[in-house]
Amino acid sequence: MTFKQNFKLPLTKKTKFLLLTATTGTAALTLYTATTTTDSFTNKITSPIHAVPRSSRAISTIALTVADYKLSLRNLPVNSDSYYQKLSEVHLRSAKRILKLCEDNKGFYVKAGQFVASLKQVPQEYSLMLSSLQDQAVPCSFKDIKQVLQSNLDRDLKNIFLSFDEQPVAAASIAQVHRAMLKDHQEVAVKVQYPGLERQMKIDITIMSLLSKSVAWELTTRQVLTMQFCWGHKVDDVEFMKETRINPIKVAKALMEVFAEMIFIHGFVHGDPHPGNILVSPEGPNGFTLVILDHGIYKQLDEGFRQDYCQLWKAMILQDTHKIQKLGEQLGAGKYAKYLPVIFLGRSVNSKAILGKGMSDEEKSSLKQELNYLKVDDIFSFMESLPPDFLTILRTDGLLRSVIRKLGAPQHVRLLAYVKYAIRGLSPKLSPGSDSAIKVNFSRLRTNVSYLQLRLFLGFPFANYSGTAAAFLDEEGQAISMHID
Repeated sequence: MTFKQNFKLPLTKKTKFLLLTATTGTAALTLYTATTTTDSFTNKITSPIHAVPRSSRAISTIALTVADYKLSLRNLPVNSDSYYQKLSEVHLRSAKRILKLCEDNKGFYVKAGQFVASLKQVPQEYSLMLSSLQDQAVPCSFKDIKQVLQSNLDRDLKNIFLSFDEQPVAAASIAQVHRAMLKDHQEVAVKVQYPGLERQMKIDITIMSLLSKSVAWELTTRQVLTMQFCWGHKVDDVEFMKETRINPIKVAKALMEVFAEMIFIHGFVHGDPHPGNILVSPEGPNGFTLVILDHGIYKQLDEGFRQDYCQLWKAMILQDTHKIQKLGEQLGAGKYAKYLPVIFLGRSVNSKAILGKGMSDEEKSSLKQELNYLKVDDIFSFMESLPPDFLTILRTDGLLRSVIRKLGAPQHVRLLAYVKYAIRGLSPKLSPGSDSAIKVNFSRLRTNVSYLQLRLFLGFPFANYSGTAAAFLDEEGQAISMHID
């Protein structure tokens, strides 16, 4: 289409515009359908009609899923191997049903499915299955898109655009984007909601709300949350552990392993691990169980940060000064990177003493003299330069140190847990189900060798090593056997 007349877009109450101008001189124009008054008569009639099969599919899918969980897990002892195996099978079947529901209903259901796939809290079967929705988007016909444009802009497209590409350059679950050129030859991107979406979304949200309420706790409302009661004492209650014959050192080891795995492998960390949020219950196969409460504050670490943090611990154990400085700069510590071993290991960057033994008097004197030159502004500058992820790690590590100190655990408990999971966190994530056995076993062997190497740097020799298991000496010098795959 080619026209000579220039124009200005009318800013009416019926239409909202967002104009973003980039430095390249291009512009992006986002159009939203504003009110239901702009919907065509056809959409008003068809939306409720289309809602019937959509709602029916949703109701039947959720009903079948609830029944599947109840029947499949009936009479199975909770926490048994058979229970968890059956639970995984039900998760997978249910995830497939939800995926099909989203694909059939499209629109808001796809958006909801994409959101669920992004959550770390949902079972892995759901996140993996629903992740395929991230790439799913079927464009709407240009005939319907044109109708939305004209009803919102109150004029024919040829009076607005010099050219308009009918093929969308991008399509999402609730809108699609077209490339166009205004009369003044300014190139724009026009994002248009799918026709009837607003009315359809209201119905979808209502149905989803009703379904979620139907499967929730009967005693949970907007202001009341009823949950499973977990009994136990605070993780630093040593007297309770003595009374119930729970070994505080073993509790410290379990605590450090749990949080080390969160930090180094999953990058998904409990944000407030103070003693009130961690309980010890005198139940379980090892004589006790850790109960972690208050899951409202979790921090998802940036993947690049997680990898660098794993590398940093490896470099600190190997006393690789150059690598520590480089990684410290990448992590935002800048010129203060040389103090990271002091913060995490209690030793200077050039120290040659055995890890976990602390600094010599000479090192302490040298460090104290160096720190005397630092000003308050230097400390503030250091803290401000660190990314949020690093501050989260520092706070978490500080709380964990305080707890294991109260439990009477030696420093090696923390160091061994961090080293073990830092090495695992650097290993490629392989699946025995999809990768070859040779590849998986070789990766495990390489990980175990790296771990054994760093364990030697920590001053903990191993008695023998065979396959993926090794016999080591614990803090008291006794031989212990542990699997590290």
